[in-house]
Amino acid sequence: MPNNDIILSVNHLVTAFDTEGGRIKAVDDISFQVNKAHTLGLVGESGCGKSVTALSVMRLLPKPAGVIESGQILFNNTDIASLPADQMHEIRGKRIAMIFQEPMTSLNPVHRIGQQIGEVFQLHFPEMGESDITTASLELLNKVGIPEPEQRMVEYPHQISGGMRQRVMIALALACKPDILIADEPTTALDVTIQAQILDLIQKLQQETGMAVIFITHDLGVIAEICEDVVVMYAGKVAETASVIQLFKNPKHPYTQGLLDSIPRLETPRKTRLNIIKGMVPGLTELPSGCRFRNRCPHAMEICATEPPPSMQVGEDHFAACYLHV
Repeated sequence: MPNNDIILSVNHLVTAFDTEGGRIKAVDDISFQVNKAHTLGLVGESGCGKSVTALSVMRLLPKPAGVIESGQILFNNTDIASLPADQMHEIRGKRIAMIFQEPMTSLNPVHRIGQQIGEVFQLHFPEMGESDITTASLELLNKVGIPEPEQRMVEYPHQISGGMRQRVMIALALACKPDILIADEPTTALDVTIQAQILDLIQKLQQETGMAVIFITHDLGVIAEICEDVVVMYAGKVAETASVIQLFKNPKHPYTQGLLDSIPRLETPRKTRLNIIKGMVPGLTELPSGCRFRNRCPHAMEICATEPPPSMQVGEDHFAACYLHV
């Protein structure tokens, strides 16, 4: 029986890149689900495969190097991993939209803001007239909290601030009222005040539209604030999946425990050394055998060196890929 609350289901996804040294797997056999109107956090260190997962869902992998080797990406029970390009074109931007990491490189520097928003409507709603497009674009800019939208419509990306550019990116993503919004580290380059405003904006728009959100970040503070469910990734694999409450209250994977232990706390005495996870994330060409975290894990056992640990249920809707829980 299909679960009607699940809008996106990623099953055993493997995404690889062809390089001069051979084919490497950036995402290796990952599975997770996104519920309607919920926010799923995708968290992990840089290079763990978060953005590649998002680009796989959007079918925007760089060609010809990037390929989805195997697995399913079920959107409303349709496998979009194997859809023909023209059918995916209908879904991308309209049903599943994405806010990219760096708005300055995502916006076209030689086109005015109004023109770039208008293009979205022209592409997905060709029946709309010019005046309707202008009205809809102004409404969008108003909705995402941009002051003096008429003035912003005729400006170029370099003429507005970083926070304002990020709001324009959100407006572009929301133009077609998507069912799923993927936000790839949308607050990384912004100061703390603007970051809080952008997070509030995404939450407010989610409540208004009922869309699901996949929020990609390496900031556990952001995860705690806006997500209901969390997927922790490490070196292209899923380490742990849980509700946000369970993850912070009772982390089961040594990597998740290490991430949470490294967060500075107000009650920590001054000048105390911060906890760190020793070692470095392995490169995709030099992954260790067995568990990919074993070289940095304080609990590594002999079995960890031979077989990759399967995902094991450690609580209600709580899974961890670690032999500690056999």
